[in-house]
Amino acid sequence: MHEEKLYRAALNGESETVSELLAGGADPNRPSEGEDEGLPLCAAASWDRVEAARALLAAGADVNGREEGGWTALLWAAANGHADTARLLVEAGAEVDVTNDDGDTALTLAARRGALGVVRVLLDSGADATKYDGDGDTPLDVAADWVGVHLESALLDQIGQDDWEYVVARQFAKDGTELVTVAGRSADGEQSEQVQAQRGHAAIATLLEEATGVHAPVDRLVARALAHRDTDEDAETWWIVADALGRRGDEETYEALARLCASEDAREREFGVDAIAQYGVDEDGGKPYLERTLPLLQRMATTESNPQVLRSVLSALGHQGDPRALPQVLDIVNRPGHRRTMTDAIALADVLPPDHAEGLALLVAMTRDDDEEVRDWATSGLASLEADTPEIREALAARLDDTDLRTVAEATRGLAERGDARAARGVERVLAESDDDYARDLVTEARLKLSPDA
Repeated sequence: MHEEKLYRAALNGESETVSELLAGGADPNRPSEGEDEGLPLCAAASWDRVEAARALLAAGADVNGREEGGWTALLWAAANGHADTARLLVEAGAEVDVTNDDGDTALTLAARRGALGVVRVLLDSGADATKYDGDGDTPLDVAADWVGVHLESALLDQIGQDDWEYVVARQFAKDGTELVTVAGRSADGEQSEQVQAQRGHAAIATLLEEATGVHAPVDRLVARALAHRDTDEDAETWWIVADALGRRGDEETYEALARLCASEDAREREFGVDAIAQYGVDEDGGKPYLERTLPLLQRMATTESNPQVLRSVLSALGHQGDPRALPQVLDIVNRPGHRRTMTDAIALADVLPPDHAEGLALLVAMTRDDDEEVRDWATSGLASLEADTPEIREALAARLDDTDLRTVAEATRGLAERGDARAARGVERVLAESDDDYARDLVTEARLKLSPDA
């Protein structure tokens, strides 16, 4: 009875009940034999019940325990697109290349689902991207087969009941890809079924091509990026493709991207700029294409009229990290009608020499912007400058009372690096008021700079 209750509590994500049952002697490795059969950890993984899974693992649940059909918790997490649970399981020692009785691997299951987040977790954990599933397909084969498929129709075919009523719902999954759900119900209401998939296959195929050394043609990759520009929550596929091309570092790809920057299509120009922005950076951080990329971007800063493309140009100029781009950055951010965003602050800080009065005054003004993201990034940029002047210190100190605690943390860092004792006030405030790990880490490091022996 305890095992059935434990399974159901894990399935429903009732972590407190899970902990109570475990404390009362319930065995985390004994499968339920009630209406719902299986291992509690697999139930938690199937439904992304992270805290329940954590409690089960802490109580000794076998992270590689198998249910009927050879399914492990990691395989269930992969099949259902649950990256957070997959990460927890991998960190607990889950075998990333295990297969079920049908030969499915976690990677092939996640690739079929379109679960970009899970694929990233698995690749980062060393999963074998070349391992075949039971049908003789690699993860790349699976993902490539789904690229371009009309997802809603494919899901309807999986249910396959012509006389049923269907509802299609779309929302964003945690990894930013679109999650498509098709729910069907028979006319008499006696039967129902629901199937899901994510629209992450193009991004996954790109990651797997890189992982397996497949050199996909530039035009194919560009087509993937353009097709998903407005589909993902934060252009995830767009940036995965742009980054993949940017890491290539060969002349043929560079020329292809340069041609995109001159395209008559604004969306192609935008992608070309985003991809070429950090093109060919070598292992030591060198930029062998800088002397060609910088003039290209400087010309586009003058000739480009599309606001979105111009925003990409501004960001790309900042990525060059070269003071020679400062005139173009200042020109763009000071144009009449230009809408201030955090990109302005990032780009300006990245190209600003320590002794440029106009640029410094503008960056300081951005630390007082109404938009907290602009203030945060401007304060971060100001804190990172090599210069140490009363103007910089006072601007940073003014941000110690900011309503945004990340901005406070950045100001604290900048003051501490300059040996300014006022940083202690920022340390105290962030540690007392913020639960943001990044902000807390910044001020903890700042405190060590102020008092190395603390």
